[in-house]
Amino acid sequence: MSQNAEPSAKEHADGMQRYFHEGTERAIRAGNRGPIHLDQAGALREDILEAYWTHGFYVFENVIGVEELDELRAGIAEMLERAPVARGATVDAQGRPAFGQEFERDTYTWIPPLSDPVGGTSRNGGRHPSKMVEPVPPENAPEEIIYMMFGMCQAMDAGLRLYGHPKLLAIAESINGPDFTPFNDAIFLKQPALGGSVAWHQDGLTHWDAPNWDQGIHGFNFQVQLYPSTPGNCLWVVPDTHKAGRVDIRAMVDDNDGSECLPDAIPLFCQPGDVTVVNRQTLHCSFANTSPDQRVSLTFGFHRRSSVLGATSVLGSGEDIVYDEQRIHQRSSVIAVAIDARHQRYPKESPYRYQPFLGLEDEFRWNEDTRESVIKDYNTLDLGI
Repeated sequence: MSQNAEPSAKEHADGMQRYFHEGTERAIRAGNRGPIHLDQAGALREDILEAYWTHGFYVFENVIGVEELDELRAGIAEMLERAPVARGATVDAQGRPAFGQEFERDTYTWIPPLSDPVGGTSRNGGRHPSKMVEPVPPENAPEEIIYMMFGMCQAMDAGLRLYGHPKLLAIAESINGPDFTPFNDAIFLKQPALGGSVAWHQDGLTHWDAPNWDQGIHGFNFQVQLYPSTPGNCLWVVPDTHKAGRVDIRAMVDDNDGSECLPDAIPLFCQPGDVTVVNRQTLHCSFANTSPDQRVSLTFGFHRRSSVLGATSVLGSGEDIVYDEQRIHQRSSVIAVAIDARHQRYPKESPYRYQPFLGLEDEFRWNEDTRESVIKDYNTLDLGI
């Protein structure tokens, strides 16, 4: 091992190989993957829905076609090309005004390479109590890298169109009901040999002690994979934990001799165009990416309306904002615009019919007016519980 307190990137990569292999075997045995199958009513086929509720996740294969993947990759490339040259900079690497300054919320999040920015801290409601291993970066590594990007629906038109994907929205309805509401979205970047980790956590914060608590009360997240996702850079989950209530993550790590390599975890490895769906109560993480493979995951989630209505914001605005009907309608209108944006791009595809906006379609067409009135700064209205 290295003389450093943490392993070198190479030592970390070599030391994880056995765990990655064993995790892959567990994932294959779980068998929770396959194409999307909808029934005649347009709902997710019952056996797939049952598998999701049983294990707390599912991997849908071959969801996004090559043409759409290319458009999404191009959008990500442009966001990165136009990013600030460093944290806090106002220009990009070519000296042009950096992208994102026109939005209220920051578009880019920066971290030191291979670091864990939230593990063991009070950030995000303290839901990441155990810190991950932080391998020593290569000597030529930059001081900071882009870790996450936000606002995919306003940052790239392909991201807005993805948000209106009819099969993904049909899955959202099957899990959360036809009046489902949005959560938020984020783009996770796992740069080769540099990408940071996300410490073990459960996403939900507000409803653990609710008298009507159940395994779906905190909703779920999609992750759309733009490149091959491998055990070295992908999301890992501990199956069935969505049914266990709030788990003691610190104790689980301590009982594992202090190792972050929890014994029952499995990797959600994917091919480009695959989409994972993970219950927000499922225990999950991703390790520092000391592999040579990049991961770009477009992540967006949905809730039950009954879980959100009347709940108080937990998204760190500093204000106690109660989610009322008006707030939910405003944030949900992004779905209506996204459906129309997608239909304009893919007119032969049958669009999803979103129940809360039936009869309001003409008010939420995708055009320059709704780009400004609905899409710009939409993520200041995110619904987090």
